[in-house]
Amino acid sequence: MTERIYDNNAYISEFKAEIISCVSNGKNFEVQLNKTAFFPEGGGQPGDKGKIGNASVLDTIERGGEIIHICDSEVNGEVNCELNWNLRFSNMQQHSGEHIFSGFTHKLTGFDNVGFHMGENEVTIDFNGYISPETLAEIERLTNIAICENRKINIIYPTRDELKNYNYRSKKEIEGQVRLVEIEGADLCACCGTHVKLTGEVGLVKVISSMNYKQGVRITLRIGYKALEDYNEKNKSVLAISNSLKAKANEVYEAVEKLKDKLNETHNELNSIKKELFIAKCENVDEAKPYVFYSSSSADDARTLADILADKLKIAYAFSGDDSNGYKYAIVSRTEDLRETGKALNAALNGRGGGKPECIMGTVNATKSEIEKYFE
Repeated sequence: MTERIYDNNAYISEFKAEIISCVSNGKNFEVQLNKTAFFPEGGGQPGDKGKIGNASVLDTIERGGEIIHICDSEVNGEVNCELNWNLRFSNMQQHSGEHIFSGFTHKLTGFDNVGFHMGENEVTIDFNGYISPETLAEIERLTNIAICENRKINIIYPTRDELKNYNYRSKKEIEGQVRLVEIEGADLCACCGTHVKLTGEVGLVKVISSMNYKQGVRITLRIGYKALEDYNEKNKSVLAISNSLKAKANEVYEAVEKLKDKLNETHNELNSIKKELFIAKCENVDEAKPYVFYSSSSADDARTLADILADKLKIAYAFSGDDSNGYKYAIVSRTEDLRETGKALNAALNGRGGGKPECIMGTVNATKSEIEKYFE
């Protein structure tokens, strides 16, 4: 069985090992070593990547109790091995940060962590109960205090008798040796993953979002360097908006709200002017030519025009669009069932549409002259 170096020292990133087996799976090669520092995917933490000899390690998994390194080429003999340390250390930050956060969540709410996933940029945690925004903010505050205090993170291998004396978190029953990760004053949890030695190495834990999920909540976190990247991205956006609106960065929200109010005001004024224009366009329309055209491509404009026209005609037709892009149409009547009328129009003008007896809407693939000829 492969010796798991990472269990006792997660900071070893280079080592020598013997190839036990190297088997092609048709696409890549599955490599087993006599010892490894590569962590296999498990417990929400992704598998490590790096190099074994000249081969790139694309992923590390566990199958049947054995650690399998998925490599892009064949390797044999004794080899030098090297982890992708930036990826590994980021995973250590993410996992340790999640433990601190979940530990304080359990202390304050009693809820359990029932799901954990470490993504490329974010960590998501599922808890089996509702957490208010106020409580979430307090958990975040306590988590970051524990990080700033640079507390020790200890790995403990208790005997079965000793295990009875530990009050620890665990998502499942564990057979065999239990490995506990202890974060002073914050958490004690059964875990197989890799962790930093001191909480200060986590850097920062920031709550990004919270949403109802199943019978509880799903919390999204940015941790460590990922939290810094998130801040940089958002700060860049805020500064760009600030410059665009000529507002101070801390007054961007108020500036955006003012802009929204102005846009709503302009939108209402535009609609008022457009309605007056529509009324004017419909003024001279009669039963001889019961239709009107408008240059926009909006189905809503066609419906509004037909509505206005229906106040004076038995059946009113409106078309919005142009010859290049086709026309949207609306047919409205206050007294007639229009379903057969709509079918006839679609059949004659290569159209598609439907609706209710009093209003049919759709599109036609025809020119303005072809539409006018249909009514003639």
